[in-house]
Amino acid sequence: MIPFPIKFENRVKNDLFLGEELLTALNTETPTSVRLNPHKTKPNLPFQKEIDWCQNGYYLTERPSFTLDPLFHAGTYYPQEAGSMVLDSILRQLDLPEQPKILDLCAAPGGKSTLIASFLDNKGMLVSNEVINSRAKILRENLSKWGHTNVVVTNNDPEHFEKIPNFFDTIVVDAPCSGEGMFRKDPDARTEWTEDNVQLCAARQKRIVMDVWDSLKAGGYLIYSTCTFNEDENEDNVEWLLNNLEAEIVSIELKEPIQKDRIQKGFYCIPGKTATEGFYIAVFQKIGNESKKNKFIRNNDLKLQKDLLDCSKFAKLETCNIFNWNDKLLAFPKDFTNEFLHLQANLHIIKMGTNIGEISRKGIIPHEELAFNPFLRISEKSNSINLEKDLALKYLHGDTFSINGAMGFQLITFEKEPLGWIKNIGNRFNNLYPKEWRIRMNVDLGSAQSTK
Repeated sequence: MIPFPIKFENRVKNDLFLGEELLTALNTETPTSVRLNPHKTKPNLPFQKEIDWCQNGYYLTERPSFTLDPLFHAGTYYPQEAGSMVLDSILRQLDLPEQPKILDLCAAPGGKSTLIASFLDNKGMLVSNEVINSRAKILRENLSKWGHTNVVVTNNDPEHFEKIPNFFDTIVVDAPCSGEGMFRKDPDARTEWTEDNVQLCAARQKRIVMDVWDSLKAGGYLIYSTCTFNEDENEDNVEWLLNNLEAEIVSIELKEPIQKDRIQKGFYCIPGKTATEGFYIAVFQKIGNESKKNKFIRNNDLKLQKDLLDCSKFAKLETCNIFNWNDKLLAFPKDFTNEFLHLQANLHIIKMGTNIGEISRKGIIPHEELAFNPFLRISEKSNSINLEKDLALKYLHGDTFSINGAMGFQLITFEKEPLGWIKNIGNRFNNLYPKEWRIRMNVDLGSAQSTK
């Protein structure tokens, strides 16, 4: 086991709030937990017990190979650290409008965003942002598989959200931090920790919140979290934000073993006391009046698609508006069309609503996002082919093989849960599962050996 940084170890030993037992806990086995997608098939996993503070959250008795489970790729569950699932309990205590607009600012790889999507239940709007392009692509994949129509994925710096003031009812800032809470899950994080980095992170966290503050409506909520134990990034930042913003702390009830912080304004999950990694969270409410008016700007490049006869082969779209963007058909919830178009005009969008498919000379080529979206309910007119596990893994690997089915586009499923599309052309089929999503393990051997 990689040793703790000496200065971190000494700080924890001298902190009565944490205590030396934290160091012992950080050298034990990491708990495994998942959160189920309530609109998809329940997977066959080694469930141990429910997580008290999160609907659909469960501890597992062991960590299976998620990569070799087709239902993982189908978006039926998401492996997520149990401490970060506290967000579910907090969201359910806030006084939100019936259809809230929520921003997850530092969202990759997607744990909190998929949680928020389940909380919204395809109502309102979720904007999930990631500033690093490679991580934003992973975020897009995970949210596409989770399958909601009311989701936008953006690839922007926090300061870019100044273009859309007074827009969000809630903003979640899971701020980049020094990662002390990950010392058990990721021992290499111990080698990267320094006191200077703690101070650098604390300053960056303040900047991130200040950059996005104007995007929050008056009366809206900012949920601030880190995976650290130190006061610099947690309590001190909370106090600084209260002194520099028109904000107040929101009273939240979380039961033991989750505990109040050192200043009784936020909460900690502390390994050894909770079956979690390290996690800190606090909730602010914005007070005062709106300082800027938000004028909605529409993007004229997006044209309303009126002829949906070809689309109806694959999905029921009564609740959506469909827009044509460079021959790609995007489905938005009708209630939020103006908001979607406003975001598209002001931010760098990499996913908007659900991509139904692409217009080609021979008709619509269905998109993988449509396959994963249970709210659009793939029509009974759409043919599907259900595969056993070995062939499902080969499909996810990008392979082709002998298959029985009608000609044309077919939906591939495992245990009746959609995985994606093929085009059956008779003596063979074209595997349409995205190359960047494909399994890279040797699925024949079930080992971690790369096939590249």
